Amino acid sequence: MATGGETKAPGAGYYQYPASYGGGRADEERRWWPWLVPTVLVACIAVFAAEMFVNDCPRHGSALGGGAGCVASGFLRRFAFQPLRENPLLGPSSATLEKMGALNWAKVVHEHQGWRLISCIWLHAGLVHLVVNMLSLLFIGIRLEQQFGFVRIGVIYLISGFGGSVLSALFLQSNYISVGASGALFGLLGSMLSELIMNWTIYTNKAAAIITLLFIIAINLAIGILPHADNFAHIGGFASGFLLGFVLLARPQFGWMERNELPQTNQPPKYKLYQYVLWVAALMLLVVGFVIILVMLFKGKNGNDSCHWCQYLNCVPTSRWKCNT
Repeated sequence: MATGGETKAPGAGYYQYPASYGGGRADEERRWWPWLVPTVLVACIAVFAAEMFVNDCPRHGSALGGGAGCVASGFLRRFAFQPLRENPLLGPSSATLEKMGALNWAKVVHEHQGWRLISCIWLHAGLVHLVVNMLSLLFIGIRLEQQFGFVRIGVIYLISGFGGSVLSALFLQSNYISVGASGALFGLLGSMLSELIMNWTIYTNKAAAIITLLFIIAINLAIGILPHADNFAHIGGFASGFLLGFVLLARPQFGWMERNELPQTNQPPKYKLYQYVLWVAALMLLVVGFVIILVMLFKGKNGNDSCHWCQYLNCVPTSRWKCNT
């Protein structure tokens, strides 16, 4: 799950070059009509409806037994939710999620079901999980798609989701499953941060923009240390999106100038040397990182075996909850 705001609003100090700064600026000024993000939202809702149809709680019952009743079965019938003691997020059983493509380390590694690294992105554990993620997608994704278009934002969303799944699978316990679009959403947050760094010279309120964004990211990562939240998916998605932002979201610039110092010239802005350096470095890190993690994963390695403290990145036990339940 992820929530956040968009730092490219006027209050964040984002500046767009006037159209008079050169004939080649039309694509820089273009405001894209956002259709991809709403399409993803509809797709996730449709997949959740399919989950509940397949789950059919009144027919299959609950793993808890003991007469535990399905939630709202009189109204929703076969779309009824599992008992709250089994799934407090108002959703299907874990068996249904696993059947429909939830991320499972053993099935990915030993049964060669690598497709689960993609399918799990479209599944959600319950109605609460779905609503929170889809609201986050709307708040984050719509503005990004308006600014950069559906191709770049779609690539960031999908690759970040895959990156979150890969890292999650590497650290996932063999008896656990993972689902959700949170990795992809964290990728969008990560791309916002790298876009701010990459295009630093065209922001005026730089400090306010980066502090606000870092605060949002920190809060969301902190939520990930609670039980039942897959923070490795969050971290993997964020890292993927952060690196992809350098690769895909660079904008040509005039130089280290504030808004009121932009020159009156017909010469279009150009990409700066530091942008090329960041582009190359980010692309290399992204490729190398994916290769290393995928090789470890499909060799049957589990990240917890070689990094015992990494478990605390995913869940921190307290007197109020345990992390192995």
